[in-house]
Amino acid sequence: MTQLAVDDLTFEVRESSRRKTLEITVDRDGELVIAAPTGTEERLLRDFVLEKRLWIYQKLAEKAERRRRLPLKEYVNGEGFLYLGRSYRLKRVAPEAQDAPLKLVAGRFQLREDALADAREHFVRWYNARASDWLTARVKEHARRMGVEPAGVKVQDLGYRWGSCGKGYRVYFHWKTILLPRHIAEYVVVHELVHLHEPHHTPAFWRRLERAMPDYEQRKGWLALHGIEVEGV
Repeated sequence: MTQLAVDDLTFEVRESSRRKTLEITVDRDGELVIAAPTGTEERLLRDFVLEKRLWIYQKLAEKAERRRRLPLKEYVNGEGFLYLGRSYRLKRVAPEAQDAPLKLVAGRFQLREDALADAREHFVRWYNARASDWLTARVKEHARRMGVEPAGVKVQDLGYRWGSCGKGYRVYFHWKTILLPRHIAEYVVVHELVHLHEPHHTPAFWRRLERAMPDYEQRKGWLALHGIEVEGV
């Protein structure tokens, strides 16, 4: 069994021979996951969901509220913008001060005043370019070590997903991955490369991920807890 539907809730079931208890988690995008010992009866899973249903709805509501409360960027002097986990302050400059609308110079993002109306688009374009370069390099590095050969890397807006493994062995990443700390962004890379071996989140997938990145659970936990904080761009 890979999925379990209980009323209006749908869960991905991840079984492991090493697990002794049941656990429910709510991922960044609201995906519901039940971690269970191998061979757990569906009846027991359903009973566990019903027991935890109020907690599940509370967690889903909290995540929706956190997204709603994310501050909108104002693009004013001194405002912080993330890049590989570090916050860089914004400085608005005169149009003649630089050729590009947006640059990262001496530890500051510099945005031309005449580009202010389209500031978000300039940031997204800048992040996309840096993400493509950085993630492509990390994919090559880890793919060589893991014995996989992805057909290519594409950076785009993936909604609430950090990454995706597409047909033809191409891997996709959300451009916001470049806002994450380096070791967390590398977890996203390795996670997607493991999907080239194991398409689904089966026990074999998690075992292979652990071999490739022994501390993946800590990185995954950080991403689930703090990943939403990078969304306010």
